[in-house]
Amino acid sequence: MALKIGDKIPDILGKNQNGEEIKASDYSGNKLVIYFYPKDSTPGCTAEACSFRDNYSQLNKAGYKILGVSVDDEKSHKRFIEKQQLPFPLIADTDKRLVEAFGVWGEKTFMGRKYMGTIRTTFLIDETGTIQQIIGPKEIKTKEHAEQILKQI
Repeated sequence: MALKIGDKIPDILGKNQNGEEIKASDYSGNKLVIYFYPKDSTPGCTAEACSFRDNYSQLNKAGYKILGVSVDDEKSHKRFIEKQQLPFPLIADTDKRLVEAFGVWGEKTFMGRKYMGTIRTTFLIDETGTIQQIIGPKEIKTKEHAEQILKQI
């Protein structure tokens, strides 16, 4: 069953681009933006990551830390971070444990073909690890996603 507003997020979130375990408790006392995206280095996902990069200091001033999540592996994340100079970690959810827990793994359609993939979704988490807001794929404008969040907080 997918996590919803008011639920606590799991403590173990996964491994980052360096193979280090990331836990929600590592961010205790901070608010979190956890954004799920389909694939490293694709146009929409790059635009979204760069929006977070370009607004990183404003989000930090508002008390938010940022975590990106996709099912790409650590090596792919490392390349993506280096190429786009991302100042935040990316979780390699290769076993799909996190995308399934958050309910963002589902059927998608591209050019008439159906397949399973990550549904672009962002979760705003408070200092206690509780989901406060969920921003769905229809609401997200990848090039200005961080600005969308800043306007809401």
